[in-house]
Amino acid sequence: MFGRSRSWVGGGHGKAARSIHSLDHLKYMYHILTKNTTVTDHNRNLLVETIRSITEILIWGDQNDSSVFDFFLEKNMFVFFLNILRQKSGRYVCVQLLQTLNILFENISHETSLYYLLSNNYVNSIIVHKFDFSDEEIMAYYISFLKTLSLKLNNHTVHFFYNEHTNDFALYTEAIKFFNHPESMVRIAVRTITLNVYKVDNQPMLHYIRDKTAVPYFSNLVWFIGSHVIELDNCVQTDEEHRNRGKLSDLVAEHLDHLHYLNDILIINCEFLNDVLTDHLLNRLFLPLYVYSLVNQDKGGERPKISLQVSLYLLSQVFLIIHYAPLVNALAEVILNGDLSVFSSKVEQDIQKNSAKSSIRCFIKPTETLERSLEINKQKGKKRVQKRPNYKNVGEEDEEERGSEDNQDDVDKTKGTEASSKGIKTSSENEEIEMVIMERCKLSELSISTVTEQNTTDEEKSAAASGSEITNWNRPFLDMVYNALDCAEDDYYALFVLCLLYAMSHNKGIDPVKLERIQLPAQHAEERNSYNHVLAEGLIRIMNYAAQPDGKIRLATLELGCLLLKQLVFSKNGSIIKDVHLACLEGAREESVHLLRRFYKGEEIFLDMFEDEYRSMTIKPMNVEYLMMDASILLPPTGTPLTGIDFVKRLPCGDVERTRRAIRVFFMLRSLSLHLRDEPETQLPLTREEDLIKTDDVLDLNNSDLIACTVITKDGGQVQRFLAVDIYQMSLVEPDVARLGWGVVKFAGLLQDMQVTGVEDDSRALNIIIHKPASSPHSKPFPILQATFIFSDHIRCIIAKQRLAKGRIQARRMKMQRIAALLDLPVQPSTEVVMGFGHSSAATAQHLPFRFYDQARRGSSDPTVQRSVFASVDKVPGFAVAQCINQHNPSPLSSPSPSSGSGSTGRCDSVTASSTSTPSVAQSPSVRSGRKGRRRVFSLSEADSHGGHWV
Repeated sequence: MFGRSRSWVGGGHGKAARSIHSLDHLKYMYHILTKNTTVTDHNRNLLVETIRSITEILIWGDQNDSSVFDFFLEKNMFVFFLNILRQKSGRYVCVQLLQTLNILFENISHETSLYYLLSNNYVNSIIVHKFDFSDEEIMAYYISFLKTLSLKLNNHTVHFFYNEHTNDFALYTEAIKFFNHPESMVRIAVRTITLNVYKVDNQPMLHYIRDKTAVPYFSNLVWFIGSHVIELDNCVQTDEEHRNRGKLSDLVAEHLDHLHYLNDILIINCEFLNDVLTDHLLNRLFLPLYVYSLVNQDKGGERPKISLQVSLYLLSQVFLIIHYAPLVNALAEVILNGDLSVFSSKVEQDIQKNSAKSSIRCFIKPTETLERSLEINKQKGKKRVQKRPNYKNVGEEDEEERGSEDNQDDVDKTKGTEASSKGIKTSSENEEIEMVIMERCKLSELSISTVTEQNTTDEEKSAAASGSEITNWNRPFLDMVYNALDCAEDDYYALFVLCLLYAMSHNKGIDPVKLERIQLPAQHAEERNSYNHVLAEGLIRIMNYAAQPDGKIRLATLELGCLLLKQLVFSKNGSIIKDVHLACLEGAREESVHLLRRFYKGEEIFLDMFEDEYRSMTIKPMNVEYLMMDASILLPPTGTPLTGIDFVKRLPCGDVERTRRAIRVFFMLRSLSLHLRDEPETQLPLTREEDLIKTDDVLDLNNSDLIACTVITKDGGQVQRFLAVDIYQMSLVEPDVARLGWGVVKFAGLLQDMQVTGVEDDSRALNIIIHKPASSPHSKPFPILQATFIFSDHIRCIIAKQRLAKGRIQARRMKMQRIAALLDLPVQPSTEVVMGFGHSSAATAQHLPFRFYDQARRGSSDPTVQRSVFASVDKVPGFAVAQCINQHNPSPLSSPSPSSGSGSTGRCDSVTASSTSTPSVAQSPSVRSGRKGRRRVFSLSEADSHGGHWV
């Protein structure tokens, strides 16, 4: 039948074949459906193909012909889809039907067309149809179908899904049943559906969600999140050898997804939903599981607990992600000012009420599954509409005031205590929320009054922050924070405490007044004149430990401590750090200098590590959000790189890593010291970008030693260039057409990153490779120049090789001398002259051998700037030596330095020292360079008249 039908559609009628997307073809598809109302093995494929064709026609009609939907609605064609589903015709038909429906609703754009499809409630019938969800494919298409429908929700379309009269919202209630599905993609789809529902500003629908679904859904969701947390804690406890990091990473990622989902709900700002969610999060997850575990590590108690490091880690994530003020303020209030009475006083207040409410602020499993709770609430809604006796519907607002004690006794007898507890929790949810808010207000008022009484002097305020003078107010959670900063053995807990303090101080929802009670300033705090001495001393101790040879402080901990100390002692008017603390910090910096001296070596690797570490620290500063996404820091600190953990998050292994660590500690403490003393950094980095020659700079090459060469790049390109060598760089230049003796830089590269090798079969050629400075010590060097340089004869080739080799040695030596000066080591000035330049005594004494070329660079407004007629070869690298002169007033600066003689490079008149250059060994009578068919010869007399030597 299927084969004959397709033949008839495709070939029997050419007109039908040519107009598949038409109303006539839809009528024909309708005819097929009427003839095949029962699904059999013979017509199954035909029906699937028919449904696909109908979907295509409907999508086409949405854009082109509204009569298509008129016919679809007139014939009630959705009934056929529903009948096919109800026949239990097998997974093949179900999958194809769900797939085509998903495609149909995704591609419908006109609201009128959408209203046609949603009318008559057939879509809701498909939603509540009992599919075989054990089939992964059916599950995937079904949840995708629900998500597509949720994307179409607005104030108008919501009435097609939410029935206010029957209190039924199948799209939402059917979706949330899969909130804990084993497949992560299904859980993500459920979160998307719920968020799309919450965003619709329809008050009756939102009230239905609050009254009928919010408590069961949020209570089960909180239990689901807590179960994951306990599983995560078990994984940490049993994985000291780092063998299950994959599973641990998945659990951490899942917790992050949960927090982002909760934050998405809260920022929708539906007040009564936020109240219910906040109450459940605080009283059934964050306080009883996360916060309670901070000071109660006895696993033998009745309450479930997690380890201290996991608790601190998860709380840091909470404050980094969630910024909803009522939630984060209440949580911060308990951590900073609360005690264990928050877990007992609430229970004592509620003992006289009922057993269900005595479980608040406890992490307990809901008495009913979500699906069962929804079914009970659905039955309650039906009973209410039909005016039947309200023997179950204890939670209805209209029935609360009626005498239903006898009915409640019946419920207890028939359904048991658990169902009764569920009903009571549902009915009194608003009362619970009000009690939580009132309790928070009382605690907040108590805290404010206490600090106000003590807020007389800086000393008393600091004492209040440390808790040293408060005898009647025990703050175990805050004491744990201070105690964890002790890193005498390791920084396992200190890193998490620093992350928690950082997250709280940067949380936009926390009231700065709460942080000021412990004198922890918010991110944008106002002017102040005091700070938390106890916290500052704890941070400085961490820095002292880090500067010790056997220190167990990881770089991430040190960097985070530096960030917090800057935030702690800085106000709008600058640093307010006390002299004693600054002296302790300077002592730690001196220790870091002594530590780095132990690793200072004259080897090349030390210079490369020194510059690599500075570059890495500058390019990639600490990102606490990313740090708190890494599950590996939950495991005990390790010293082996075999775990794959980033270097800053573990201890060093071997001399090379210990050297890298010492360098990084030196950088951090030096930067912090300069920052607190409000002094600029003048010595680092060793190579400043603004001091280097760059491509397209126009330089005065008079008095400079140049060697003509042909550059053959790796891709076969061939260009004529002049090679010049400076103190730190080599450059490839071409003559400037605007000025005689000037050149345009086509490439510049550092001598220290260069490799020069000869070519075996050609004595006139050199292979030169210049690597780009690595962004990290583990990255593979990337060559920015890889070319063959061919000179006119072997003499010039030897000169170039010697000049480049000696230039590389001297450049590295000068940088090592600058490092030695930073470490207060004795520096022996080098009097060795490199081919092409030497060092003056002034340059050596200043330890700042940079050459500044800013005055030699011409701006675009300079009328003398002209583009070179040479072809641009950006791929060809090189460097040039130039004399810094003022282009607008060249006369006083363009003359050679009197101290350097006619054969030396000129003195740079900016802040850096000058360098001298020896005359070229060989001179050529002329250098020819062709441009667009023209030939220009630089004669020897021209070169001599400008004081330069062309080789």
